[in-house]
Amino acid sequence: MPRPRQSGRHRRPEPVAAPEGAPSLVLAVPGTPTPAARGLAAEVTSIARSELPGLDARIGFVDGGDAEYPALEAVLAQAAGEHKARTGDGAQPERQGPPAVVVPLLAGPDSALLRRIRQAVMNSGSAAELTDVLGPHPLLAEALHVRLSEAGLARADRARLFTVATAADGIVLATVGGEEAVQAAGITGMLLSARLAVPVLAAALDEEGAISRTAEELRSSGSQQLALAPYLIGPEIADGLVGAAAAEAGCAAAEPLGAYGTVGRLVLSNYASALGITLQAAGQHAPVR
Repeated sequence: MPRPRQSGRHRRPEPVAAPEGAPSLVLAVPGTPTPAARGLAAEVTSIARSELPGLDARIGFVDGGDAEYPALEAVLAQAAGEHKARTGDGAQPERQGPPAVVVPLLAGPDSALLRRIRQAVMNSGSAAELTDVLGPHPLLAEALHVRLSEAGLARADRARLFTVATAADGIVLATVGGEEAVQAAGITGMLLSARLAVPVLAAALDEEGAISRTAEELRSSGSQQLALAPYLIGPEIADGLVGAAAAEAGCAAAEPLGAYGTVGRLVLSNYASALGITLQAAGQHAPVR
């Protein structure tokens, strides 16, 4: 039977929309606009727009752009010019708010990349606000679990009474950005370990020998069938790096997080937090793949 229409205080809340004149969300994407990076960034911003109607979401590439996808500095300068035209020179700066909120498309901290993003913000003269990276976060542990299950390296659901023949009994969580990134990835790794009930250790792809040492540590503690899970969105690493790391560890690898639905939602969440916008509770969203 169809459900009766809800009314009064039991009605489902109306979707939140972006406030009129709200700053642009500028997604800071590592690298240059390769076809793969353009498609991924467009999908992430599309998810953010679908969650917050009226959102002005733009894409800026950290290391240079083209006519269709400009560099981050140029995107911020344009947003600042449009903001100034809307607000006028006479408005008080504290009432204008920032012209843009920059959200790095990074799962974890990478000091070199974040330094370049900050420099682009300064060079643009836009006074844009820069948010934190996306992780660590429980939703990224969920995304890692999904990518592992898609590769046949983990059960999709612990509650189901079947096993995957190739399921890993130890996970190497691969990240970039040095020791700080490894520590941050370790927090999400603990959440992933709780989901899978197997040990998870983080290691840096950009530290020589770190992946093989971590794989050996897992094997020496009893794990026999390892898997490599990239704690990465995708554009921040060179092509082939994940495959090379998996070969170094002697195991199979899942795909990077990419444009998994929760990545887009975390981007929006960072933007909303910077502006004090309250979004719908996560439980009101349908799962996005």
